[in-house]
Amino acid sequence: MKRGFKGFALLVLALFALTVALGGCAGDRGVAPEDNNGPSETGNMPPVGAPIQGGEIIVGIAQDLGSSLDPHQMVAAGTAGIREVLFNVFEGLVKPTPDGELVPAVAEEFTVDGTLYTFTLRDGVTFHNGDLVTVDDIVYSIKRSADATSATTFVSALSVVTRVEAVDNRTVEIEIAEPDNEFLALLTVAIIPSGHGDHARNPVGTGPFRFVAHTLEESLVIERFDDYWGTPAYLDRVTFRIFAGGEAVVMALAAGSIDLASHLTADMVRQLPPDYYYLVGAMNLVQALYLNHAVEPLDNLLVRQALNYAADIQQIMDILSDGMGHPVGSSMYPAFARYFHEGLVDFYPHDPERARTLLAQAGFPDGFDLTITVPSVYTPHVITAEVLVQQFRAVGIDAVIELVEWTWWLSEVRGNRNFQSTVIGLDARSMTARAMLERFETGAGGNFINFSSEQFDETFALARAATDSDEQVRLYRELQEILVEEAANVYLQDLVNLVAINGRLTGFQFYPLYVMDMSTVHFVE
Repeated sequence: MKRGFKGFALLVLALFALTVALGGCAGDRGVAPEDNNGPSETGNMPPVGAPIQGGEIIVGIAQDLGSSLDPHQMVAAGTAGIREVLFNVFEGLVKPTPDGELVPAVAEEFTVDGTLYTFTLRDGVTFHNGDLVTVDDIVYSIKRSADATSATTFVSALSVVTRVEAVDNRTVEIEIAEPDNEFLALLTVAIIPSGHGDHARNPVGTGPFRFVAHTLEESLVIERFDDYWGTPAYLDRVTFRIFAGGEAVVMALAAGSIDLASHLTADMVRQLPPDYYYLVGAMNLVQALYLNHAVEPLDNLLVRQALNYAADIQQIMDILSDGMGHPVGSSMYPAFARYFHEGLVDFYPHDPERARTLLAQAGFPDGFDLTITVPSVYTPHVITAEVLVQQFRAVGIDAVIELVEWTWWLSEVRGNRNFQSTVIGLDARSMTARAMLERFETGAGGNFINFSSEQFDETFALARAATDSDEQVRLYRELQEILVEEAANVYLQDLVNLVAINGRLTGFQFYPLYVMDMSTVHFVE
């Protein structure tokens, strides 16, 4: 159900005033780090002491998790929230570390020989239902994820798999059509039991926590899995409580009714009680004003370029997060350090006069009307959209915001492509740099902006087939250049991730991808 936009101009004016009054500082309980790409501790420091085994916490999240908890459906755009939470429940043959490395998980070891990947199953890995993981479960999980005939579980990047076979009771071979430098990262896809019948409502994995319950629009509960093969979690139970938006999360923090919340704005952390502290990291996504190339006048390159020149990204970061964050320039975020194209950050400097000139050249000397559709549950995106409204009006573009429910956004914007523009953040859902670019191939299922470029498609095909890593880096950067030259979207930033934590807890770790690991969080004596 859609909800109309009213009265957000006052909000922006208030935020402008607040930023000026604070002089861009993070307040008396935190200072912006010099480098926001990695984790930094700020404000009241985490507690020091011996870790306590046990205890329960409540984590506030400002997004409903949807009705399906099937891990093989979590690769679609718009499922970042559920993937973030169920990172604690599922594991693949390999898994990521906070440093961004891939290490063996359900598999004990593996070898790579060209297009052949051979995995040796770890002894004694147990599913949460008590069953031992077998090679049959590995084969089932990979085949299910790569099943192009399934409308709900197909992981498009796994379409390169040509054979999955159990060699013996501990060994599985996976063969792909051609060498692929990034294929191993795809094997973080969840290993699930082949005989389990209800992956959507009763998920079973191998992670440090097991699923307990999910109440739609209310909560999701996980408990420590005592038979976990690896380092066990500290906490006995974690409840993810679902709130209608960021402001409701802040109110719960102020009341002390939740212990941890992430993705906060700078204004929100200023409202924290004195017995909480916050950490600064990166969200590891690309926030942008995504433009539908199939609707007028956004099908006009000059108009799209004008929007880019009209946007003042630094002002957005100043208002939203006291200057913290990282401009991205194109569809790649800094955690993908080798691929990130720093030189594109200033490709479109803030230049209102240039924007007005381009609009006149495009046949819109008096501007045009623009609707920005935003999921109401994401406060940072709502505030970003409101700042853009003011910036666009300064060059004659009459922009208005359409606030919508998250389910409506998924259905109409992402699914039916029924929108003009939208502010959202997109992450690397398959944990590869390729995932940040493949969604813009002509005809790609995730190409909800209807972008089409023959040059992009040809270059992407070369990048996908590249076996030399340096050549692949060069091609990925060229793809980013094409997106920027075509003004595919108004690329803004990798948002800062401000995480508020109860002062009795410590151990929270940032990852270079959009996940929340609860296994290391613990109380201290």
